[in-house]
Amino acid sequence: MPTKNTPRHVAVIPDANRRWARQKGLPAIEGHREGYKRMKEVAREARDRDIRYFTFWAGSEDNLRKRSRLEVLFLAQLLKTGIVKDLLTNDFMKWETRVKILGKWDEILRDKALRDLVGEIEDKTKHFSERFLTVLFGYNGTSEMIQAVQDLKESKAPVSYDSIKRHLWTGELPPVDLVIRTGGEPHWSAGFMMWQTANSQFYFTRTKWPDFGKKQFRAALDEYARRERRLGK
Repeated sequence: MPTKNTPRHVAVIPDANRRWARQKGLPAIEGHREGYKRMKEVAREARDRDIRYFTFWAGSEDNLRKRSRLEVLFLAQLLKTGIVKDLLTNDFMKWETRVKILGKWDEILRDKALRDLVGEIEDKTKHFSERFLTVLFGYNGTSEMIQAVQDLKESKAPVSYDSIKRHLWTGELPPVDLVIRTGGEPHWSAGFMMWQTANSQFYFTRTKWPDFGKKQFRAALDEYARRERRLGK
């Protein structure tokens, strides 16, 4: 059972896959391959810790638009593999986890096979309500906010907290309690989930994502549990 010091929603910015690979004399895709393994490991640990919402930034909009075609295709293939092996057939279905994959990946990649797989996993898990896995792919928080404002303007609904949130790609998610960023560069990127992180706790670590496993994740959760969240009180 979760304790009062267990975050309800954890979001991860998994930085430094490419730097990890470069330091080992490996191509960038090997950093992403190892990073995918860590994502599964940490997501399982989040399940074991009764964290209901786990959000993972698998690739930014700039990543998909500006990286080499080979690297982008590899990232897309990793996502396909993950959906088939780990989401549709193994752990996440068994854990009754609702899965959403959000961002501009479809607009950028135009990959019918990936679109079909995403549609399948989202449809098969839409009735689950205990655990939630959100993968952000081709995601940019600034683009998300601009689109939300445009949609709200077109709807002609009154501007309020709730009306803005309803138009966000991530609008169904609750506020993020803890954001973890790996890789030793303690900064924000691309307006990451700016609406849901207004009152988040931040955890920065020098550990590169391919070296960040369940032991390091537990350390982040332990530090979170020691902090006092006053929320303006």
